[in-house]
Amino acid sequence: MRLDKSFLENSFSLAGLPEALAEGLSGLARGVSLSSGEILFHTGDPGNGFYAVLEGSIKVSVISHEGEEQLLAVFGPGALVGELALLDGRPRSATVTALKPSRLAFIEKAAFARFGDANPAVYRHMLAVVGTRLRLANDVLAARSFLPLPGRVAQTLLQLAETFGKPLDNGRVLIHYKVSQANLANMAGAARENVNRVLSDWKRSGTISRISGYYCIENHDALKAASEI
Repeated sequence: MRLDKSFLENSFSLAGLPEALAEGLSGLARGVSLSSGEILFHTGDPGNGFYAVLEGSIKVSVISHEGEEQLLAVFGPGALVGELALLDGRPRSATVTALKPSRLAFIEKAAFARFGDANPAVYRHMLAVVGTRLRLANDVLAARSFLPLPGRVAQTLLQLAETFGKPLDNGRVLIHYKVSQANLANMAGAARENVNRVLSDWKRSGTISRISGYYCIENHDALKAASEI
């Protein structure tokens, strides 16, 4: 399968690549479909390539030996996952699971290497993508270490808005993904009851709202200020 043109235009991970190179990458892809709850790959699986999310949503998590899950991120259409496999050749560092029926495109590592050797700009672009992910991981780690709970929840909502945000009037942003309080708490590294209190306070103050089950950021500046270290 080829990645459709709308994906090539809208993907934040492929944005900036010359169109010819983006089209060349699309020619290497094959389709993968996942049902809700199906695992794409586990921690420790071979890093045999990377995936582009075309439809649906996926979660990235690590699971302890005791079976406890730590949710690291949630991604929707336009995201890449598993791209570290292209650079270090090591096994998968996290488990990726479909949160709803999803369609992805898979590019095998050896095919990417052949294409990248012929087009070095692709390697430079992927390094930039990985660098962005590492900065995000550093932000999350710093938040866990230094931010109080409201700041961690604010950071989580802003990250979800980056992926699933739909602009509304007056600068409001609808997070067009129905994330549970349990998932928010997991991503923020806190108990659900404590996250519920933070969200309730923000609803009363008008910082956020709920629209048809979706969270809506009413005051982006307030969340941004709360998320800063």
